[in-house]
Amino acid sequence: MTAKTFDAIIIGAGQAGPSLAGRLTAAGMSVALIERKLVGGTCVNTGCMPTKAMVASAYAAHLARRAADYGVTLSGPVGVDYKAIKARKDKVSNDARGNLESWIAGMDKCTLYRGHARFESANSVRVGDDLLSAEKIFLNTGGRASVPDLPGVNDISYLTNSSMMDLDELPRHLVVVGGSYVSLEFAQMFRRFGSEVTVIEKSPRLIGREDEDVSAAILSIFENEDITVQLGADDIGFARKGNEIAVTFSADKAPAVGSHVLLALGRTPNTDDLGLDRAGVEVDKRGFIVVDDRLRTSMPGIWAMGDCNGKGAFTHTSYNDYEIVAANLLDNDPRKVSDRIEAYALYTDPPLGRCGMTETAVRKSGRRALVGQRPMTRVGRAIEKGETQGFMKILVDAGTKEILGCSVLGPGGDEAIHCVLDLMYAKAPVSTLARATHIHPNVSELLPTIAQELKPLA
Repeated sequence: MTAKTFDAIIIGAGQAGPSLAGRLTAAGMSVALIERKLVGGTCVNTGCMPTKAMVASAYAAHLARRAADYGVTLSGPVGVDYKAIKARKDKVSNDARGNLESWIAGMDKCTLYRGHARFESANSVRVGDDLLSAEKIFLNTGGRASVPDLPGVNDISYLTNSSMMDLDELPRHLVVVGGSYVSLEFAQMFRRFGSEVTVIEKSPRLIGREDEDVSAAILSIFENEDITVQLGADDIGFARKGNEIAVTFSADKAPAVGSHVLLALGRTPNTDDLGLDRAGVEVDKRGFIVVDDRLRTSMPGIWAMGDCNGKGAFTHTSYNDYEIVAANLLDNDPRKVSDRIEAYALYTDPPLGRCGMTETAVRKSGRRALVGQRPMTRVGRAIEKGETQGFMKILVDAGTKEILGCSVLGPGGDEAIHCVLDLMYAKAPVSTLARATHIHPNVSELLPTIAQELKPLA
């Protein structure tokens, strides 16, 4: 056994870990960075980068099929080479991971350990035959797909968001169990690749954390692309049926029989096999590491960043966790998690950009509010692009004129949302947006117009 002491140990090389290693080593500290799988975490290897590369391929196929709508003629039918799509996706991911590995290798005083880290005590970690110790330990261990104990689930072969990345054939019929963000992106993507797709969701509507008008719009988009959506599934179970899989979802309806099943039923933090009890680190009932507003755990000298702390579960929130930790430790800058405004995107086509409060949350708060909304059918840029599904909505406090939240479901919605998000961080009143002159023609140019047309939220 080899024992070695460092100034800091970072467990997990996802979005927060390597960036923090860079800051700490630049400050002259020795760092052990531990990763048991692939550096880059979910985002680089099985999440954002590979899936969005596939979303881009799906969009290209969809646009090609619509070529005649734009006066463009093709010499033959549009085909999809799934092996080429996978190869392109793999290159995007591999290049990103390779660049990250090179960066880590070039860090002075950073040692990369590959293996499974487990706490021996509050300041020591074992990785294989190595026992590492440090006064500061940072956890960035991420999460994985949840697999609930549904009837028959252990009798079938199923896919998760991770194993979908290894799929080398196009499913004849993909049955997606779950109706939230990950599931919807895969569902639309594979429908555009040519698979038959069925989405099964136990709730009465898709993406239940969004407002009902957003859920309804997404459902309409999917139905327009011949994606079958089964809502209110109250009896989900699985059974082999020859070479295929039967997925039951309701006692009075025939099961969906597919060639492949994707389980997209939430995420579980990677905290159950770290030996956190030996370190005195508290977790909640779902397994997330309990942290304070500056990401300190219950044990002094140990911090938790990213998906394992339950504070965001997005790449951008994980990176912001790193920024918060580094600011407090190195910059004498008291940044806090509570300073963060919730913001994220759903990468269907069209995409949904969201920030701040939903209309449902505003209503529950009891505050007087104003709302402005405009369908994409009344947005010139969307009309010109031939992509008029969706809408924009802004919510504002009636008294202070503070912007409370915004949804942009439409072309470029994942980009346009930042017009509002940045103003919210600046704590600027909605009049700042209303008086702004945006570039024409553009989807975001209608945000100032909406800000001028606010009405009381009924």
